[in-house]
Amino acid sequence: MGTQSQAGEFLVSARADLIDAREEWLKSLKNTRRLAANTLEAYERDTRQFFMFLTGHLGEPPSLRDVSSLRIADLRSYLARRRNDGAGPRTLGRGLAGIRSFLRHLEKKGMANAAASIAMRAPRQPKSLPKPLSAIDARRVVEQHEQLSEEPWIAARNAAVFTLLYGCGLRISEALGLDGAALTAPDERSIPIAGKGGKTRMVPLLPIVHRAVAEYRRLCPYHLEAGKPLFRGSRGGPLQPAIIQREMQKMRGALGLPDTATPHALRHSFATHLLGRGGDLRTIQELLGHASLSTTQVYTGVDTDRLLEIYEKAHPRA
Repeated sequence: MGTQSQAGEFLVSARADLIDAREEWLKSLKNTRRLAANTLEAYERDTRQFFMFLTGHLGEPPSLRDVSSLRIADLRSYLARRRNDGAGPRTLGRGLAGIRSFLRHLEKKGMANAAASIAMRAPRQPKSLPKPLSAIDARRVVEQHEQLSEEPWIAARNAAVFTLLYGCGLRISEALGLDGAALTAPDERSIPIAGKGGKTRMVPLLPIVHRAVAEYRRLCPYHLEAGKPLFRGSRGGPLQPAIIQREMQKMRGALGLPDTATPHALRHSFATHLLGRGGDLRTIQELLGHASLSTTQVYTGVDTDRLLEIYEKAHPRA
């Protein structure tokens, strides 16, 4: 007979030994690994759905022994069922990640073999990129110095970060990783940026970038010294990406921008607007810090006609 265990307001149908093992795993994720509440909720839901599938797949509620001997074929059947129910690649990939985490937990305790879940490839994820803002909307974002902030220095800080994302094409991590001594010389034409993989690139600086950072420095109540972050949180610590994401969310509401208007979309807008004004892909690749030109082609959403136009203008034999 199966046992039903209360999980929040949901019931999980499985044998008692499997339910107990699952509860222990969820507690360890919360108390030891301290995963976010949304992640815990997703893992709880994913394993509950998997147990429901196994009940039909096996003809009875699953036990710990059933889960310990899972085959790749069983996992493929589960993903196929979820796909038929309308789940997309991202949902399927996350669901498989939850199951894999649970099985690895059991394997560490000598209660299961996680080989099948490890060998199982997650569904290929669609390539989705943030849509660029229009040039007008991007400028509205970076020019709202006094919008939505109770303190002038915080408004200036946000404006400086947004200006770096759009004016220099930086990633959030790159902008927030700037040293306190950066951008102190108003005649500085470029700045070295350490990107992914430790690769350093030189990024040109527009006068508007200098002005935005200088205004932030003037109003910031904290001493911005070398060896410490340039951008600070309200209490003086390093500014966290989530704060900038939250400020962008407020900006979307105030300016009537779409949900696709994210901090990363400003970097995307930087590249797309340069390309639209005749910038060549190779230069944009260097500005973005991409290791491969193909990455830049996909990132900027260049269509075939535009690529052919660039090719015909640039290639000597075209």
